[in-house]
Amino acid sequence: MDTLISALPGSETLPGGQAALGEGLEGTVVVLTADHHAYASEHERATRAQIAWRLARLKKSSFQGEYDNSRSYAAPVYFVPSDTLVGDELIGTLGIVGHHGLFGGVVPYPFVLTKAISHPLVDAQAAAPEGWKPGFAQRVARSVLEGFSVFDRGDADRAGRRLLERGAVRVKPVRATGGRGQQVARDRHALTRCLDDMDAAEIATHGLVLEENLEQPVTFSIGQVHVGRMIASYYGWQRLTADNHGNQVYGGSDLVVAQGDFDTLLALSFPDEIRLAVEQARIFHRAVEACFPGFFASRINYDVVQGTNSAGRWCSGVLEQSWRLGGASGAEIAALEIFEEQPERAVVNASCFEVYGEGVVPPPNATVYFSGIDANTGPLTKYTVAEP
Repeated sequence: MDTLISALPGSETLPGGQAALGEGLEGTVVVLTADHHAYASEHERATRAQIAWRLARLKKSSFQGEYDNSRSYAAPVYFVPSDTLVGDELIGTLGIVGHHGLFGGVVPYPFVLTKAISHPLVDAQAAAPEGWKPGFAQRVARSVLEGFSVFDRGDADRAGRRLLERGAVRVKPVRATGGRGQQVARDRHALTRCLDDMDAAEIATHGLVLEENLEQPVTFSIGQVHVGRMIASYYGWQRLTADNHGNQVYGGSDLVVAQGDFDTLLALSFPDEIRLAVEQARIFHRAVEACFPGFFASRINYDVVQGTNSAGRWCSGVLEQSWRLGGASGAEIAALEIFEEQPERAVVNASCFEVYGEGVVPPPNATVYFSGIDANTGPLTKYTVAEP
């Protein structure tokens, strides 16, 4: 059985960052900004705060806003970080001893939380970060696309040339989200131009992914959340949309959420390509657990892409992982809220939307996470709709 996490009893809260006071409340939920430069835009902060409030309500705890290490909080303290947490020192300082202490995940090394984990190095002489495990790539080889992770400009050139022998190459900065910053190279000149535009220090510090490019890809979201006593697992589809600059970016997800673990999800009836995506995500997750001691997570999400490569071969593989509050989390929480209210429910359909531009009017039954002009992205509306 693939339950990710053991559980603590739940929590609850009030909007606007105020504490929920009253009988029956236990513990505290707080937002934790893990990196002040990551996921710090206005719409991300607003989404994070409301999800933390909803998690506190589910857990019947007090919501106390942004974490302040100079304050004392009623135990147990449950964290909603802005990003996956790294290393033992921070975790020990916060008192997080397992997945029951946060909505997100913990990894032992920084590269583990990025796309760089998905592929092998180009050869044995290639540069690698501390903690790199060659055995991981072997475990997930049949669950990812053809590709390489590189931490050196020269390695990137060699990896790209090798992949170009089989077709077009997608070059992916590992810290970019929502498809931003990616380029497709179809020949050596395009590859050189693309790599010349990259920051060599960024590559050395965080890495770069080069992998086969798929035509007309479909991206599935496969995930699981564990909050209190509740476990929910899901599959779904991602939607692309045009942002305020005309770029194609993440526009939301449509999820089918089952109350239970991955075995419960796989017991549902759905097409073989979705079943393959769920199995590949599960293989990837098990490989992380096996290869990186110190990893744990209460929220996991794996993007699995399917499409045709340059040789005309149909492919399926995990693109990247997310062990933090993500784009689909609004829909995840909406499903948990319905399961809490209706324990007899086995499955919930929930969708989240990110719509750019002005004049967007969400449907009456929507939960709106952000609606306004973000300084970084411009006009944006984010909302979630679930089955009544």
